[in-house]
Amino acid sequence: MHVTAAVELEAVRFAYGRGGPVLHDVSLRIGEGEFVAIAGPNGGGKTTLLRLVLGLERPGAGAVRLFGEPAERFSRRSALGYLPQRASLMLDAPVTVREVVAAGTLPARGIVGRLRRSDRERIAEAIELVGLGDRADAELRRLSGGQQQRALIAKALAGQPRLLALDEPTTGVDAESQEALGELLARLHEDLGVTVLYVSHEFGAVEHHVQRLVLVRGAIVFDGPPSELPGVWHDPSHVHA
Repeated sequence: MHVTAAVELEAVRFAYGRGGPVLHDVSLRIGEGEFVAIAGPNGGGKTTLLRLVLGLERPGAGAVRLFGEPAERFSRRSALGYLPQRASLMLDAPVTVREVVAAGTLPARGIVGRLRRSDRERIAEAIELVGLGDRADAELRRLSGGQQQRALIAKALAGQPRLLALDEPTTGVDAESQEALGELLARLHEDLGVTVLYVSHEFGAVEHHVQRLVLVRGAIVFDGPPSELPGVWHDPSHVHA
């Protein structure tokens, strides 16, 4: 049975400025509904790969497509949910969980569009889905690291995305919260059919749920079931090209 491609990269090359290539000759196809882990050493290009997939960077050569459209011109941004690295997030702003999650509906309604009843319902559903119903009106900065991550995932879910991309989501999060995150992502994948791209150097939270592991070290050096690389599953940074 043919599975529609959520992500396609063909012979992609990318470099920052005049530096050497961060990625070269990268070809990858991810079908809708897959749960894929993307791993590799620092500087290996895994975050750059994710940014190319989301259309946040343009390839120097090759093509990147999202659901059949060029990624940099993808017209259905509400179909994408993105959780960037914690270092790039402003977690000290005096905003509530509900306000943060409401921002996830912006791609669908526009910056000046008012919240409709359907928007409010999706916001409430997303908050409940991540287990923060009793903290909806709490300030984000007052929550634990794990609760903050769940609130930010709820923001990504409020737009009802077809693809959820997470970049190092367990950084600064305790073990119990990591386990809860893994279970949440598994439910989203299994019950809602969301395509999940999980970028990290550590996979304890999702090792039992991931279907496919892609190792990146300037190029893709492995793409297959995690079980085929048991020795490096917990520390894929040791894989060499």
